Amino acid sequence: MVDWDKVQELRSKGWDWSDIAKDPSVDFHPDASAGDPARALRALYHRSGRRTKTATVEAAPPKRLRKEEAERKWTLTRIGYLLVPTVVVWFALAYVAPSPVGLLVPAIPYLALGMAGVAIILLYALWRKTEGPRWTAVYRRTLIGGVVLGLVVAGTIGLAGSVVFGCPYLPPPSSLSSDGSSGWSTGPLAAWQENGVPVVFFYGSTWCPYCSASSWAIYKALTEFATVSNVHTDYSSLTDVYSGTPEIVLASAQLGPKLGHGPGVSFQAAEDTSGVEGNYPTTGSCYQQAYVTAYASGIPFAAVNGQVVHDGTLVNPSDLAPWNSANGSAGTVRADVLNETGAPWAAVDAQAWWIMTFIAKDLGTPVATLASEYGWSSNDQTQVSSDLSSLGS
Repeated sequence: MVDWDKVQELRSKGWDWSDIAKDPSVDFHPDASAGDPARALRALYHRSGRRTKTATVEAAPPKRLRKEEAERKWTLTRIGYLLVPTVVVWFALAYVAPSPVGLLVPAIPYLALGMAGVAIILLYALWRKTEGPRWTAVYRRTLIGGVVLGLVVAGTIGLAGSVVFGCPYLPPPSSLSSDGSSGWSTGPLAAWQENGVPVVFFYGSTWCPYCSASSWAIYKALTEFATVSNVHTDYSSLTDVYSGTPEIVLASAQLGPKLGHGPGVSFQAAEDTSGVEGNYPTTGSCYQQAYVTAYASGIPFAAVNGQVVHDGTLVNPSDLAPWNSANGSAGTVRADVLNETGAPWAAVDAQAWWIMTFIAKDLGTPVATLASEYGWSSNDQTQVSSDLSSLGS
């Protein structure tokens, strides 16, 4: 009885029919009348139908190929190997360039949370993978593809933000440092100007007591470089801390010439005036949104010439508590701040002078000249000169 399994084994090893017929393990004993044993065995093999079965066996892919084909399927493990580098690269670029790359999805906290999420997915997939290796050529190629995908996604967002919408490039918050002033930070930031003068940007809400208190310092500084119109007094939320803090609403402020001289500053405000506690303002341009995304942790936030920023309150609202809504004294605060007298001015003066100092520095005009052109008080001139000196200007 011919051992056809042995025949197939020897054929798969490349033996010719003569050697197979002679191999005793095949157990082939032809009749003398059959002629050549090799031809007789081959004929008998074809008649037995073994050729078809062998062809099927030979057509089956090797085990290594079958394994690689299985790895190419989009299992949870392979998806993890794709998403982790994609989000990591996107996060890194969005952190380095919060504008324009991080405008759509900020690096912190959203991409950081996404990075943690996809890392957990990959770790879970590897933990539950009980068969096969956890690192193969297919997985390596998938990971490289994830890196490329991350570069494409981040690059597309950055290019669209910069070219299409004109968003500025802004470095990460870690690149900023204190400039020696009260809570202001500066860094390698390009100037933000309008009509040749520095822009003062204010981001806040009328319900917020910290925004309300801060509004006075910004208002006072603006009045020293321009006439300020279309503003009015009000109070912060009555149900929040420091309830009814007096404020000057700057959302629609307009600046005009002062003493025959054009405004030495431009002003942009993103201020929510709904009075609904918890509402945040909507920014009006890509420039505004870029600074908010990059450097604001909340409200209020302010920037001068795009090169110095302040995240948080400029003035302590408790210092203005005696003039809150219960006393109806917002008008008193306004008068005292403009006249530079009384306790309200004492609460506001330091930050008002710093803002004036930054504007003066950016204009590059001697303080004495600015004081003469815009009618500053002697105290303003002295303090701004002192602050400029402390900045090394």
